[in-house]
Amino acid sequence: MRITAASVFVDDQQKALEFYAGKLGFLPKTDIPLGEHRWLTVVSPEAPDAVELLLEPSDHPAVGPFKAALVEDGIPFTSFGVEDVHAEYERLSGLGVRFVQPPVTQGPMTTATLDDTCGNLIQIASIAAG
Repeated sequence: MRITAASVFVDDQQKALEFYAGKLGFLPKTDIPLGEHRWLTVVSPEAPDAVELLLEPSDHPAVGPFKAALVEDGIPFTSFGVEDVHAEYERLSGLGVRFVQPPVTQGPMTTATLDDTCGNLIQIASIAAG
């Protein structure tokens, strides 16, 4: 058994695609119409055949309160690994990405948290070689 897809709930699939591909740099992978929504995934350009991120509609009644509670408490929905959080923070900030937490280093881990414009906080993280 292996993980093939992970989901992030988004308020608007097209807006999410524009953010995740246009700003974060992921590549569109699958786009299959499913009624009023799509099976819409993106992948890392560094691992295009690995885990796909499903930009899943947040229509279910439980999703809105769940997402709002996470954002209210400052809790990222998921985390993406990067080589250098500081460099990625500068690159993304230059593209207009809004961060709610600038880079913070705690022990060997450095993190920063961004707003994905689709109702989620997303963390970027790197671990120093030990």
